[in-house]
Amino acid sequence: MAVRKRMAVTLPAGPSLEQTIERLTWAEDNGYPDAWFSDSGAPDSLTQVAAVAHHTTSIRIGVAVTPVYTRTPAVLAATANVLEQLLPGRFIMGLGSSSQTIMGAWNGIALDKPLTRVKDTALMVRSMLKGEKSDFDLATLKSRGYRQAPLENPPPLYLAALQPRMIEMAAEVGDGVIFNLWPKSALPKMMEHVKIGAERAGKNWEDVEIVNRAMVLATDDKEAGRQLFRAAFAPYYATPVYNNFLAWAGFEDAANTITEGWAEKDRAKTGGALTDALIDEIAIIGTEDEIRARISEAADGGVHTHIIAPMAASAEDVQRTFAAFTADQFSFS
Repeated sequence: MAVRKRMAVTLPAGPSLEQTIERLTWAEDNGYPDAWFSDSGAPDSLTQVAAVAHHTTSIRIGVAVTPVYTRTPAVLAATANVLEQLLPGRFIMGLGSSSQTIMGAWNGIALDKPLTRVKDTALMVRSMLKGEKSDFDLATLKSRGYRQAPLENPPPLYLAALQPRMIEMAAEVGDGVIFNLWPKSALPKMMEHVKIGAERAGKNWEDVEIVNRAMVLATDDKEAGRQLFRAAFAPYYATPVYNNFLAWAGFEDAANTITEGWAEKDRAKTGGALTDALIDEIAIIGTEDEIRARISEAADGGVHTHIIAPMAASAEDVQRTFAAFTADQFSFS
């Protein structure tokens, strides 16, 4: 069966839980089938899923993504058990390695062996969700003797990935793959690695759901939108994870300049490496018709679920961006 194409709002909507509830209920009322949390700091996203679940009736809720270093597999499995009970058939656990900034600087945790750690975590959590007694001595994790009550329908595990080996592992081990911040010219080769990983596990690659958090802005002022992206995401591409990905995606000169500018504490040099042309490869900025066309293009390229993450300086711009993809304004052909 073909994977359904879906639109999603991004959560949380702000530091207040009430803001997130308001966005979530608006999304459900306006035909958005999905809402996906990010998970990088306060307020804690897995806790928020539990807090907002009773405000919904049909929308699917995912987390893209919970870092595998900050919670053990047993804790993740126990948490997923509760969230699946609150949202039966409507919760997706997204797992990933996160970044050097969030792990190293914020949490004081080394980002060691990220591919293996994500894989080991996924294997252990899936087993625990089935109610199997743990007996693991893996490369990065160990557990013996843990068992929880099995779920009749355990929630799926989606894995975040950027570069070839991680994409292949995510498609092989995960139930879905989560992308982020890719230049559109890189999507075809990213999808090739989804195929390789899925086939390694004996799966039909077309059955692997691809989720993407898209940086989107509905605006009549593209240059202002580009400046918002440049200010927000130049630091992302200075981190080793995203810098290496940008180089692999075909923008090695820009990646090198960002690294140099960041080391020199030269904000203009760092941000300037994200040229207008490169930003237009990554971000989705323009009128309603233009941004809808880009989402459709990504869908044609293999992305199933599109998380709309507005890059906006005002509440009005946020609402305009989300409103472009309500059920009465947008559908996949």
